[in-house]
Amino acid sequence: MIDLQFFFRHFGQRMAMAVVVFLFPWLLFAQLSGGGEFNPDLHTNEQLLKRWQSLRFGMFVHWGPVSLRGTEIGWSRGTQVPVTDYDSLYKEFNPVLFDAEAWVDLAKEAGMKYLVFVTKHHDGFCMWPSAYTDYDIGSTPFRRDITGELAQACRDAGIMFGTYYSILDWWNPLYPGGHGNPPKDTSRADMKKYITYMYHQLDELLDRYQPEVIWFDGQWERYWTHEEGGKLYAHLRKKKDDLLINNRVDKGNVQGEKGTKIYAGDFLTPEQRIGAYDLQNPWESCITIARQWAWKPNDKVKSRGEILRTLALAAGGNGNLLLNVSPMLDGRIERRQQQRLREVGAWLKHYGDAIYGTTGGPYLPDSVMASTRKENKIYLLLLQEQKGDLALAAPPKVKIEEVTLMDGKAIPWEKKKDELHIALPASLPDPDVNVIVIQVKGDVSEIPDLRR
Repeated sequence: MIDLQFFFRHFGQRMAMAVVVFLFPWLLFAQLSGGGEFNPDLHTNEQLLKRWQSLRFGMFVHWGPVSLRGTEIGWSRGTQVPVTDYDSLYKEFNPVLFDAEAWVDLAKEAGMKYLVFVTKHHDGFCMWPSAYTDYDIGSTPFRRDITGELAQACRDAGIMFGTYYSILDWWNPLYPGGHGNPPKDTSRADMKKYITYMYHQLDELLDRYQPEVIWFDGQWERYWTHEEGGKLYAHLRKKKDDLLINNRVDKGNVQGEKGTKIYAGDFLTPEQRIGAYDLQNPWESCITIARQWAWKPNDKVKSRGEILRTLALAAGGNGNLLLNVSPMLDGRIERRQQQRLREVGAWLKHYGDAIYGTTGGPYLPDSVMASTRKENKIYLLLLQEQKGDLALAAPPKVKIEEVTLMDGKAIPWEKKKDELHIALPASLPDPDVNVIVIQVKGDVSEIPDLRR
């Protein structure tokens, strides 16, 4: 067994990482294993992980008092919005049209199977009534426990519930880091005390709301360390074993290029881009439905086709898509976002078998096509308008029984040497993403990766 602590003690963290990469590259580019090097026997809850992966499509929700200004959550504090103004917005925050059941019903209509709610972003405001701060929803005119209502609505609807929590906190005087102008007064900063505060709040979230996913962010600032990431992961899993924790709990590569057994975390989190094809490391792309994470008036909403292609490429790469919506200041999700989500949900009613419960591949995704597989079927998700002959590498060691559209209508095909030729119909039913089903005799799980 490799003593990684030896390298960290004798070389320092940066040099140690270089030594380990040179001598033992397989350690860095291996499958995620949960607890990382400090908790090597603490592994991801595989049963929960597989269930989460099978869901494939979730709703991310960024919301808070900042919606009164229509600027970005956290990042606009001290830049677009003066600090004193930003920090006082909660006194006016009264989203009287918030309806947790309506949000969850919309998620279900969109075909989303889980929901992750931002309980505390970098601005430090807590969207639940916390016993450890007055800078929370309980101190607003609204006063209701938004997180609690959402958690209950998700449970009632069979939607997996998760909470986002920022490790950094630019508002809290105990946290040493700041953002924007004027520079933060750090005279009361004490990272040890802040970490205690954070543990209390995370225990509160777990005990009250029983999330199945905790989605961390804000780990990049120097005040948070690799060692603290390992400790926090172990603490949370000790409290609740049936819990998934993203890789931003620790200091590893958050963009999800490679898995690692050194850093803690159960899944990778590429942001605002589609993750790479990866059958070893679970991943989830978090992407906004518009341009900004928080609500912005007249923000440009992505088209139906763009969202469907993103979802197809995520599933084809063996990843999940966490699509962010941004409620307005009164608590409603605006009509344009609702309409887009319902359009995606209508597509999933017809084509959801090609997304839910699938594994990515065997065809590597590209700009033309993605593919998924399940049991004895390969699903080809066509991302562009296709006509005529579709030529593919023939899947080896399996016998093709038929090729059809999703509705079961047969499509002519033939195998020529090592190529499969599919005669596409003159017109395909969907304007954006169509699905061709290849049914084979046997199990498709062992088919090797193929290039189109």
